[in-house]
Amino acid sequence: MSAVEFREIAAADVPALFHVRTRTRENTMTLGELQRLGITPRSVTESLGKSTKGWLCEDSDRVIAFAMADCATGEFLVIAVLPESEGKGVGGRLMALAEEWLTVSGCTRAWLTTDLDTTLRAYGFYRKRGWADWKIERGLRWMELSLPHDR
Repeated sequence: MSAVEFREIAAADVPALFHVRTRTRENTMTLGELQRLGITPRSVTESLGKSTKGWLCEDSDRVIAFAMADCATGEFLVIAVLPESEGKGVGGRLMALAEEWLTVSGCTRAWLTTDLDTTLRAYGFYRKRGWADWKIERGLRWMELSLPHDR
């Protein structure tokens, strides 16, 4: 049995995040595509010291998945799971950690953007967790989630 662990992302983990992000089964992005969006190891490391926080899942000391959110905007930024680790509850646990953190950070609503294609796994994953369609804009599907207010 492997040793799966969930923990907060540290700056030293950033290279492993890019390894995972460029190897997802759906919505795969190259390092060049990420860089064109302003997502670089430096920008991610800098954001971790501000309003962004993230969590990762390690299996035997190898990063297999991660998620990040921004409490200043309520945006759920990213979730990425290696294909061989899909369907094991890893993504759901990471998403829960991000949603809980946004809630305790004072956010009453979380939002994200995803692909327009509702046949992709991500769309069903978000819907199952209570996320609802908000709008279609700039070629993206925007979804939102009401967060508990009583914390």
